[in-house]
Amino acid sequence: MKTFLLPGIALLLLAACSTEPAKPTAPVVKEPEYLLGRTAFQKMYVASRGWNRDAQGFRLMSALTKDSKGHAGKSGVWQATFASAAHNTAKPYTWCGSNDADVDRGVTPGSEDTYSPTNTSTHVFDIAFLKIDSDDAYQTALKHGGAKLLEQNADQPVLYLLLWSAADNSLVWHVIFGESRNDFKLSVLVNASSGDYLRVEK
Repeated sequence: MKTFLLPGIALLLLAACSTEPAKPTAPVVKEPEYLLGRTAFQKMYVASRGWNRDAQGFRLMSALTKDSKGHAGKSGVWQATFASAAHNTAKPYTWCGSNDADVDRGVTPGSEDTYSPTNTSTHVFDIAFLKIDSDDAYQTALKHGGAKLLEQNADQPVLYLLLWSAADNSLVWHVIFGESRNDFKLSVLVNASSGDYLRVEK
């Protein structure tokens, strides 16, 4: 009996010693994703309706990242803020497709805040008014000074801000050639329903 057991045990020990430990697998890095404003807004709009059924947006803005300068109307990060008139509350949401942002990829909700329906600077809009996407607004802005800036600096950052304009009584894209809304070389206003050029912001 011993003569048969000993070779079997030896073979088991040999197999155990020759098995290499499993190598740790490297985390899979997703390719960055860049979206147009309307597509990103719709993703966040769906999420906001899970928060409050009467939620409507009053602001959409892109953000600059190392891997995205905002050209052609696309961005790796968009943030929209929605309001619930029934609850007098507002809530921001962020969509991220960039690997160089401080937020997780996908749609992330922010903290709830108070909201007043009488505040003209936070006038909500119906998504049906958003017929012109950020890429078309970008093309319009190029024709009104943007192309010249890009000729001078191909890495010129471009931001997109969508707001309801009481002065124009319409939804308006602000195509901003600069680092922020307060630090820009050019800001072109485009009607987000018709695509018409409105004016250069001073």
